[in-house]
Amino acid sequence: MGLPIPRLRKRLLLIVSLLMLGATGGCKQGPWTLWDSYAARFIDAQGRVIDPQGGGRTTSEGQSYALFFALADNDRAAFDRVLTWTQANLAGGDLQAHLPSWLWGKNKDGQWKTLDPNPASDADVWIAYTLLEAGRLWKNPIYTNLGRQMMAQIAKTEVADLPGFGPMLMPGPTGFQHAKIWTLNPSYMPLFIFERFAVVDPSGPWQHIALGIPRLLRQSARHGFAMDWVDYVPGDGFYPAPAHLENVAEAPIGGYDAIRVYLWAGMHDGKGNARAELLDAVPGMSAYLADHGAPPEKVSDQGIPLAQDGPVGFSAAVLPYLRAFPHMEKPSSQQVIRMSTLRDAATGLYGRDLAYYDQNLALFATGFLDGRFRFGAGGELKVDWTR
Repeated sequence: MGLPIPRLRKRLLLIVSLLMLGATGGCKQGPWTLWDSYAARFIDAQGRVIDPQGGGRTTSEGQSYALFFALADNDRAAFDRVLTWTQANLAGGDLQAHLPSWLWGKNKDGQWKTLDPNPASDADVWIAYTLLEAGRLWKNPIYTNLGRQMMAQIAKTEVADLPGFGPMLMPGPTGFQHAKIWTLNPSYMPLFIFERFAVVDPSGPWQHIALGIPRLLRQSARHGFAMDWVDYVPGDGFYPAPAHLENVAEAPIGGYDAIRVYLWAGMHDGKGNARAELLDAVPGMSAYLADHGAPPEKVSDQGIPLAQDGPVGFSAAVLPYLRAFPHMEKPSSQQVIRMSTLRDAATGLYGRDLAYYDQNLALFATGFLDGRFRFGAGGELKVDWTR
């Protein structure tokens, strides 16, 4: 006699989870095929990360993530190519003196050049962090010094002292303070990065920022869901803010930016109270996924998930987050199954349109869950290839 259907389904979910994202048990791993497939499709021979859905543009975000994945894979050649292109084309040839412009691509005249010189702080902190850890892991002081120089620039130009709250990372040097309102992006602040910065530079603003991140999330995720953008009003706290695209204000939502908040929280080290504080600040997504098969593409500022499911990268992003909660095996397995059904057999990439952003979210999530990298109690990067 066969197993009852609920028990059979539960066993199948467990088997799929173990097959797709099983722990490595500390053993040395083989090639990182997803990274290899990503690099082959999205990174050119010079080290430029290309976003096909964005008209072939390049962002400092894409460069920063590629640097991190190359380090996590011990791919020194790819790391140096990406760093060289980034410095030459986004930072005027000198990352010690210039934070990278966030957007590079083809202008209206058909010229490939910087399209927006304003830096984006999420890319800046990821590049600085990765340089610091590359210097430590590869024993190269040039990387370390460059990372320290970038940290000094970030502290000088991208950190604001919010009245009544304290130092916090702004999205960029200009354009995010209007009168007495400061606009921030919660997904720009992985807590482990600032914990590491605080160890490297104890006299900087980093420890204050790290202590403020869980509080920012609690205040801004007023209905349990992270928001893309939030406004800080002194004396009144944080509120969901509209995104301003080409001077048109859209309704405040939690969507393509906010999905990273869950990813960063799930990847945080479980020792101590910090990860629990992050998870407690954004419980809405776990509650939603207990009864739904995929994360919503967007959530309103009232905490109401909109009807459309998010892309496959959203399922990847919430996996470390779900694994951090007890008794969330079924929702976690459902995301694994969704990812497996949306993986392209020919390329090894995810999604029907093989979007650049989906692959980055999947690289973070699967690389973390497979044990290729971890973040330690002080934010330090732990990689499989050093074992």
